Amino acid sequence: MKVHGKNYRAVWMEGGHVVVIDQRLLPHKFKLLHLRNHRETAEAIRNMTIRGAGTIGATAAYGMAQAFLEDSSAEYIAKAYNTLVTTRPTAVDLKHALDRVLVTSGTARAAVAEAKRIADEYVTRMQQLAAVGLPLFKRGTRVLTHCNAGWLAIVDWGSATAPIYLAHRKKRNVFVWVDETRPRCQGAHLTSWELLQERVPHKVIADNAAGFYMRRGEVDLCIVGADRIAANGDVANKIGTYEKAVLAKENSIPFYVAAPSSTIDLHCPTGDKIPIEERDEKEVLFLAGKRITAPGARAGNPAFDVTPARYLTGIITERGIFKPSQMRKAGHG
Repeated sequence: MKVHGKNYRAVWMEGGHVVVIDQRLLPHKFKLLHLRNHRETAEAIRNMTIRGAGTIGATAAYGMAQAFLEDSSAEYIAKAYNTLVTTRPTAVDLKHALDRVLVTSGTARAAVAEAKRIADEYVTRMQQLAAVGLPLFKRGTRVLTHCNAGWLAIVDWGSATAPIYLAHRKKRNVFVWVDETRPRCQGAHLTSWELLQERVPHKVIADNAAGFYMRRGEVDLCIVGADRIAANGDVANKIGTYEKAVLAKENSIPFYVAAPSSTIDLHCPTGDKIPIEERDEKEVLFLAGKRITAPGARAGNPAFDVTPARYLTGIITERGIFKPSQMRKAGHG
């Protein structure tokens, strides 16, 4: 995808460094970070310098490759794996990518090659997903998104945004309602910024405004990403997704999840078994560094919620659009 006319991915490797776009600074500043070792890469995943299940997976794969470059002894690799795998527990792509590098790599060279292969596969799959999802977009379709499931979140193209970008390039005059996505505001900070780069018409709305526009008949379609999809079709995604799905069903609006097949976890039977990351309460108590609550107030801050399969119209993958009951057919591997 383009930034100021130049093509970028969300993460790549140069020499022994993992290079990422610092998502914490967007939309006000575009900055590349060079992560020098696997510990710096792990911290970038943990502190949300990079975000999104696919980008987390690709970055973790590169981090594992860094570990092999640093010291390929079994003890060192085992410690590095543990450091990386515990950074973000909800996104299954993280462990999937780490396991691939670990299993297929006996040398540093092989580890680097496998990590690059994983990142390249995300790009190819999301191009395929864009084509799969394109028929959902008629001329003038108005789509609502939640959080960032764009190219920043999955190396390139994005998942939820992939068919949006393709529809826009095919002159279908799509319009996007962008949920702000509190408390980290990934929609306002990242999705809107991405759409501006592609000149896709959109408006940022408060999270609790989605129902207003749905009831007025101004939303034709909802598409969100996913951090993990259980075998029964339950989906873990950014907190607030469940609410949007319930509202969409109430208003008879199709609600789709877009994700690569690697996000389907066939070892996880239902959404109740998906670990939900609880983040620092300061993310809720503060906004842009300023406290917005009275001193002494406490906050709950689950990073994700689970949307039961019954609220989903379908799950868009690079392999096709599937009903939630078809996850074993859609799953990776």
